[in-house]
Amino acid sequence: MKSLKVKDYMARRLITFRPKTNVVEAMDVFLKNRISGAPVVDEDGNLLGILSEVDLMQVIVQDSYYDESVGIVGDYMRTEVDTVDPEMDIYTLAEKFIKEHRRRYPVMHEGRLVGQVSRRDVLAAAEKFLHHEA
Repeated sequence: MKSLKVKDYMARRLITFRPKTNVVEAMDVFLKNRISGAPVVDEDGNLLGILSEVDLMQVIVQDSYYDESVGIVGDYMRTEVDTVDPEMDIYTLAEKFIKEHRRRYPVMHEGRLVGQVSRRDVLAAAEKFLHHEA
């Protein structure tokens, strides 16, 4: 079977956030761009964390309990982020998605954020490969 790599299917143009971005602005970006998560980077593009819809839902809960709807991305992002290598085989990645129940992984090469790969990217790779085989 042909080897399919993450680098061939990952998104390279990413929407990213800075830690000081207002969470309401982040929600707006999520909704307008129909995304469910995005990397959080510093001024130099170094990966600091990841922000997801679930993380932003914490803002709603906080607002309902404490009447505090103001906050920044850095307060809600997850800092323990599992990443993948661009050379990873797409089938190994599929197994990782199944095992870990994630929606996306940042793709890192030599310590730098170079992309992001999602479950949908894996399905697109498989569909393209299987369609080509038929």
